[in-house]
Amino acid sequence: MDVLSPTDALIGLGLTAPMFQQLLTRERYAGESPMRVVEVRRDLVCLHDGVREVQARVPPSLVERLDNDDVAVGDWVLADEPAPGSWRVVERIAPLTQIARRTNDGRGAARRQVLVSNVDTTLLVMGLDHDYNLRRLERYLALARLAGVSAVVVLTKADLVDDALRERRCEQTRAVIGDATPLLAVDARDPTVARQLAPWLARGQSLVLLGSSGAGKSTLTNTLCDAPLQDTGPIRVDDGRGRHTTTTRTLRRTTSGACLIDTPGLRALRLDIDDEQSLNVAFDDVAAAAQRCRFRDCRHREEPGCAVRESLPAERVRNFHKLQREARRDTMNALQQREQRREWKARGREGTMRARAKRG
Repeated sequence: MDVLSPTDALIGLGLTAPMFQQLLTRERYAGESPMRVVEVRRDLVCLHDGVREVQARVPPSLVERLDNDDVAVGDWVLADEPAPGSWRVVERIAPLTQIARRTNDGRGAARRQVLVSNVDTTLLVMGLDHDYNLRRLERYLALARLAGVSAVVVLTKADLVDDALRERRCEQTRAVIGDATPLLAVDARDPTVARQLAPWLARGQSLVLLGSSGAGKSTLTNTLCDAPLQDTGPIRVDDGRGRHTTTTRTLRRTTSGACLIDTPGLRALRLDIDDEQSLNVAFDDVAAAAQRCRFRDCRHREEPGCAVRESLPAERVRNFHKLQREARRDTMNALQQREQRREWKARGREGTMRARAKRG
């Protein structure tokens, strides 16, 4: 059996040339080893160097230096072992890509949460059964585009629907994602799915599975790794949703040598959007059509000569407006949010009074 060099072992774990350059130029001290975060637990992280896996703690001083930008699965770090069997993360190498969302910090404000780092491809997984939801898929696709990561849409449970429904939903999906995004309809349990995904599963490539609970992410992980690594469970009959059998983000190695990160289903997906320019990245078709609008400050609502409303589906435009409102709300402080709610309530009361007046 051939023994891999330390560098080859790290390359097999997803170390890219740009990240390797960062490691070469960074000042390192005796005993510090480059490793990749393969799982994040409550008070520890699991690290791998391509040969062995260890558990390490993240010192509060490092968390403070990162300005609460948490260490995530897929990150590259430098770690040392100050005492036998006691590892610690010394430094995080600046990630090349981060897939992040906004969550509530418990005090009414939005907080940025990094889901995974340093991935080459996102596999957006959605079932062809009751899980099928184009508006949710739009959000996942926008999430990947905001991170600058290429996406592949994987429609699972192709074996559970008839041919006519499968073809119709594939056509509907293609109309939403465009021609540039690859689209596959698969049975996640079929071993041949590895051949269908082979262009993205080369040794050292890093992928992340994103989708709702019950979409088939864990089943796909088990198939691509050819081992029952992730628990899978039944779905609810009424809506086809899963029961969150996956509870942590974990990096696994596929039989082809790729690095695959399985993730729990996201109950809420608020995009990490700071401004109008970020939203235009996620909705590049809206931005392109807006160049043809009659008015430069067109809001794509009631204005005459709006090229966006004329050329794009109404559902797409409504989803754009919804995310636009979310982005504006996330930039407000608590006082501004209360003022906005007060204004909405006032408008609601005025509308109710007008309706009553019309009814006499």
